Amino acid sequence: MVEIDPDFIQPPERRPKPNVIEAENIPVIDLSPILDNSNNNIEKNPLVYDELVRKIGSACKEWGFFQVINHGVPIESRERTEFVGKKFFGQKMEEKKKVRRDMVNVMGYYESEVTKMVRDWKEVFDFTFEEPTLIPASIDPDDKEVAHWYNQWPEFPPEMRDIIREYAQHMKKLSIKIMELIAVSLGLPSERFNDFFKDETSWIRLNHYPPCPNPNIVLGCGRHKDTGALTVLAQDEVSGLEVRIKSDGEWLLVKPLPNAYIINVGDLTQVWSNDAYESIEHRVILNTEKARLSYPFFLFPAHYTIVEPLKELINDENPPKYKPYNWGKFLVARKRGNFMKLDVENIHTGHFKIT
Repeated sequence: MVEIDPDFIQPPERRPKPNVIEAENIPVIDLSPILDNSNNNIEKNPLVYDELVRKIGSACKEWGFFQVINHGVPIESRERTEFVGKKFFGQKMEEKKKVRRDMVNVMGYYESEVTKMVRDWKEVFDFTFEEPTLIPASIDPDDKEVAHWYNQWPEFPPEMRDIIREYAQHMKKLSIKIMELIAVSLGLPSERFNDFFKDETSWIRLNHYPPCPNPNIVLGCGRHKDTGALTVLAQDEVSGLEVRIKSDGEWLLVKPLPNAYIINVGDLTQVWSNDAYESIEHRVILNTEKARLSYPFFLFPAHYTIVEPLKELINDENPPKYKPYNWGKFLVARKRGNFMKLDVENIHTGHFKIT
């Protein structure tokens, strides 16, 4: 990691607030009713399913974040993913840079630089779910050409490719189950969102946050909202994720539960629901002594998806709050911001808000 520039000044809105709440936690939801058919068969006991849907809807509406337990993801797959992630980040920098991402290979390794320009204190490694992933060749709305994103797999650890691929399948399955529950909570058929993800652009990121000597002036990851449909986050035992509470705007330090997943509503679900559910700001604080590893799965739709409020959820009293936009063009524009110094703010969902 690059040392902090002595001239670096963290903008006030990026500094962690001292009054972070630690006594609470985001909602915890047990998914066993849709997994354990022997004890909680939803066909025999629909009230159990209805209560699960109610809890999902309430968490999405009131918090935008929740944790899930009894989710069906094998603990062994998660442990292997965490193991190879730590092995990869534990290598010398010259080895990690062999799979460094760039304008051509947008998936791969990246290390942050904390300078006078705001940067995050972390290392990441990105992998696409579909290989190759089909995306637009440019942001030109008239350009119909399709390009391909491929993964860069490191030589070490050699088992990383197989372990990540297996883990990604579990993440996709869990994500779709949660999206089905979200659909029902909005009064829609459970499969309403499924077609959006047939040619998905989803990906996994491994985040490594090394110990930081100055956690009071820099963040592991600055405040932001996730642009996709849903994020499924796993992390080790070191806490660091903070979410902004909707009710009062304060920051809440999320307490990770063993083997649980942290779920957050993304911008796409906010648009599809026409603001019934809101994507919430979150950030990562650092530890002076311990490194932290997290590995989110970002559920993204096909590149040709036109994102707009669902017709079933709009009417004269609740008109659409967003203009339609092409997801693939949006994604390519966002990625371009990783490699170019833009003179304007990078594109985000708020640019399509109807005022």
